[in-house]
Amino acid sequence: MNILPSMRIAVRALRVNKLRSSLTMLGIIIGVGAVIAMVAVGAGAQARVAEQIQSLGSNLIIVLSGSVTSSGIRLGQGSQLTISEDDAAAIEREIPLVQVAAPSVRGTAQLVYGNLNWSTVVQGVTPQYLEARDWPLDTGRPFFGEEVSGASKVALIGQTTALNLFGDSDPLGQIVRIKKVPFTIVGTLTRKGQNSWGQDQDDVVLIPLSTAKKKVLGTSRSHPRSVGAISVKVRAGEDLAEAEAQTRALLRQRHRLQPYQDDDFWLRNLSEVLQTQEESSKVMTYLLAAIASVSLLVGGIGIMNIMLVSVTERTREIGLRMAVGARGRDILAQFLIEAVTLSLIGGVIGIAFGLGGSRAISYFAEWRTLVAPQSIALAFGFSAAVGVFFGYYPARKAARLDPIEALRFE
Repeated sequence: MNILPSMRIAVRALRVNKLRSSLTMLGIIIGVGAVIAMVAVGAGAQARVAEQIQSLGSNLIIVLSGSVTSSGIRLGQGSQLTISEDDAAAIEREIPLVQVAAPSVRGTAQLVYGNLNWSTVVQGVTPQYLEARDWPLDTGRPFFGEEVSGASKVALIGQTTALNLFGDSDPLGQIVRIKKVPFTIVGTLTRKGQNSWGQDQDDVVLIPLSTAKKKVLGTSRSHPRSVGAISVKVRAGEDLAEAEAQTRALLRQRHRLQPYQDDDFWLRNLSEVLQTQEESSKVMTYLLAAIASVSLLVGGIGIMNIMLVSVTERTREIGLRMAVGARGRDILAQFLIEAVTLSLIGGVIGIAFGLGGSRAISYFAEWRTLVAPQSIALAFGFSAAVGVFFGYYPARKAARLDPIEALRFE
């Protein structure tokens, strides 16, 4: 059996009924295009989640103030500042798995520069905060240790805040007022984008922790060392869950909590939260691909239907070929090649539609899409498999025709 002549015969047979062949391929085209586009949407969502994980900082645990009980009433999270700078120092000192532990306080204030002003998040931090959050500087320099201990009036500014106050001009060395206190901008932060809760991480200004407490945000008179949060970065390759357990045990010990008492703090493993979202995105991708694959199955059924009709229409031709020496496997190969050719041509056109659809979704819906070569190969291979699977029965039926009966067929 020679494949090349069989392919020429198959293509010639398909060209006889161009409209019917085109309509038959339509199901495959839609199926392949839908699979590629839907997988691209899901892959884009996964990539976005991965970027959010990276923007938060790798191996990050956040310690927050917890709830307290007053007169038998349990108040909500953060109702009292229960963690302190000393807790951060103890975590970094006593837990070998921890690389840095950076305390911080947070508030909102109006920044004023000349005749412009902008309301933004103000965070009082230590120099270790940038290391904990994997947040390098775009320009300028970080805080020095003596600037933190001396409550210096210096600031690092986020990209969004810089854009709204300074536009395209360089903010380095400029003076801004935060609650009427002048601060010199010594550095700009690199862009991080939105986090998983939709907050703009670049709409922020960082100032030394001591400065924030003494001159901007204030502090509790009863707990002057208290902070709002501690960013704990675990060393690369270490077990995040184990570091979280050791942090919890240390804080319970330092806060003198009995075994029957609840934690007076909260631990949040942000990487786990976002990784859960990533798993959800994967499930969504598989679901979308499965739904789109139904179109391929429908297209395969259409191929089987048309091939059965073709066998019936060409019964006399089949009988004639058998009479002049064609074997059953030659007839089988001919019709099978016709079915696969329909699928492959439809698959190629479907790939083009899928790529175009992905770009259209990204442009009009402003939804990030990511087309992977594996998804193209999978969709194309599946379309070929559909042609073989659904084309085999009509081809087998044609190969088993009785030559005498086929010649008599009207």
